[in-house]
Amino acid sequence: MKKGRIFYKIFVPILVLGIGLVISFGGYIYLTTINSVNERVADDKQSLITQIKNTLEQKIQTIEYAFNTYSTTSSFREVVQNPITEQDFEEYREINSQLNYIASMGMDFVNYSLISLEQKWQISNGKLSHLTEEESRTLYESYINNRRRGLFWVKTDKGIRFVNTLPVFSQTKQAIALSDISLQTLQSTLQTEGNTPVFILNREGELLYESETGKSLLTSNQLSHITNVAGGGGQLGTIAMERADHQSIKAIYAKSSYNNWIYVTLLDKSEISDALKTTRFGIVMMVLLITLLIAVVAYVISLYFTKPFRQIQRRLLPANAELEPKNEVDWIINSIDTILSEKESLEGLIESEMPKLETQFILNLFRSRISQEELNQGLPRFGYELSQNSVYATLLIQLDNYGERQASDKDLLLVAVNKLVEELIPQEKRMIPILLNDRTQATILIFEGANEQENRRIALDYAKIIIRTAREILKLSVSVGISNFYDNLLFSKEACEMSKQALHHRLNLGKESIIFYEDISKVISGPVLLHYPSEFESQLFDAIRIGDEEQVSCSLYPLLGEMMKHSKNPLNFEVTLIRFVNNLIQLEQLLGVEVLLTEDNSTLYHRLLDIRNPEEIERILVKEVIHPMVTSVKEKTDRQFRLLSDKIAVIVRSEFDQDLTLELIGDRLHYSPNYLSSIFKKEYGMTFSEYLMNYRLEMAKKWLVETDMTIKEIAERLQYHNPQNFIRSFRKKEHVTPGAYRTQKQEK
Repeated sequence: MKKGRIFYKIFVPILVLGIGLVISFGGYIYLTTINSVNERVADDKQSLITQIKNTLEQKIQTIEYAFNTYSTTSSFREVVQNPITEQDFEEYREINSQLNYIASMGMDFVNYSLISLEQKWQISNGKLSHLTEEESRTLYESYINNRRRGLFWVKTDKGIRFVNTLPVFSQTKQAIALSDISLQTLQSTLQTEGNTPVFILNREGELLYESETGKSLLTSNQLSHITNVAGGGGQLGTIAMERADHQSIKAIYAKSSYNNWIYVTLLDKSEISDALKTTRFGIVMMVLLITLLIAVVAYVISLYFTKPFRQIQRRLLPANAELEPKNEVDWIINSIDTILSEKESLEGLIESEMPKLETQFILNLFRSRISQEELNQGLPRFGYELSQNSVYATLLIQLDNYGERQASDKDLLLVAVNKLVEELIPQEKRMIPILLNDRTQATILIFEGANEQENRRIALDYAKIIIRTAREILKLSVSVGISNFYDNLLFSKEACEMSKQALHHRLNLGKESIIFYEDISKVISGPVLLHYPSEFESQLFDAIRIGDEEQVSCSLYPLLGEMMKHSKNPLNFEVTLIRFVNNLIQLEQLLGVEVLLTEDNSTLYHRLLDIRNPEEIERILVKEVIHPMVTSVKEKTDRQFRLLSDKIAVIVRSEFDQDLTLELIGDRLHYSPNYLSSIFKKEYGMTFSEYLMNYRLEMAKKWLVETDMTIKEIAERLQYHNPQNFIRSFRKKEHVTPGAYRTQKQEK
């Protein structure tokens, strides 16, 4: 499961802190262990090199002491001064015994030699040999000349050699005692481990011994540095150095106080690393286990401390919603802020929606959807403090026209009128103004007291100021209908119907009417007597048939005036208006035009019946119905006239040489000769006879030029019974006789 940010804010610091402490503790233990191991290994190395020093030093002292003691005996002086041959068995045995004695006191597997420089013989390893002059001179130059000491050690190819020139305390050296210690003997005597490097330096810093594992580990400069440090320091010490492969090492030395030899071994990191393997593994395992334990503890602690936040989140989340892994604190704070904001918004919304709720309350009053109990609860809720003496009247307002605006602006204009009512009528004198429907604004007026005449005057004043303000500010005219007064708001629906009936009668009063239902209710009711102006309608329809716009205007306005004049009852006018529209549709069908023959016919009926303004009804009929019909009829008539005239012209051009009259063409086309004559003259600007004569004369001109026909033949061909009539007609049009015309054309 995904965790939130607060979980990780607790878990990560605890884990990091714990791991840091564990690493610090482990590091401290590790460093302490390293130091301890370093010290222990260094101490071991120091003990080892000291032990080697003591062991070798003891052996060397024994050898030196034995030879020194032997050199002081009288037998030694006698032996080295006398020549020894194979026959001198006693002397040889004496010397060999003495060497064996020294060997028994010293180291095993050491080759002891005694050399007589005066007698030039050498006993070595139980064998007697004689020296040549060259060998004798070489020994003398190597071990006696330029030597300040008579006892010293030198390095050989096979090990180290002890050289003791005898006698010890004499300047004249008669013999040389040699003790050759091999590398194997040294390795066995020193008893070092196979991987422990050992170096032995004499007091001059010369390398006497180097173990196999120590070869190439130290340079001559490093050995010199060790000699210098040891010479100026104590008997024991450690020197930090760098190997030839650039790895740091420590040289541990022990200086002999007997012969100032320096015994050196090396402390390498690999040895410490090997010694620390187990320790390192143990520390790593301990750190891992403690880290795992800390991670578990941190996880449990984080869960424990974040549990309340998750519970709060679940309470704040919507049903069936999933928790998101985000910062719980910020999320909770944002959620609380959101709740508070929503609360404020809800309060503000309720406050802002109060007018809408109040509007719905008034609408329910007009629709009788409120009980007395709901009315008693709703009035105080919306701030209405009404007394028992309060009386009411319903005021309805409808637009007479839209001024300079379009019909699509009707809703906006009604909203503007509603706002005017809200501003013009004091709040304590009315309930909230509302839009009753898409054409009516409604307001319930509140009056204190039962003085009907005074209340009527107040209502009239409100109506007047509303009409005047709408005309001046909104540039439109409105009419007002006012119901009878009533003392119970539950009768608001009946009052609304009264005001609607009052507004129906503004057809007879014109625009900007103020109509009280009380006034129109006094009209004597009786049978509905319909008066329909058929004569004016017939004149109008005749003008429409011929497309005469001027005659249409002259016939339409008297017709509408007659309809309104005889329609005192609104129902009469509605019936008359519907009849008139139906007759217009029938006329349109007869004429074959399409103005009213659309799916919007029902819309036209509703628009005309809903409008109680005579001017608006007249505008719709004239602009949207009759004038488009006249235009369509005129266009259709023009097309028919042109078509008929073209047919007549085609007949003339094809049958000009036959007996042709307009009566014959009328029978053929099924039209009266007079009708054809009028439309032909209208389209071609001349009569049928003139057009026929002109075409025949044109054909005569063509035949005169192109044929050899005589004038008589041409006249007969063109249906002239008398050639003189043809000549007169030709000369009248062309100002020359046919014969002269032919002559002129032939000469050209």
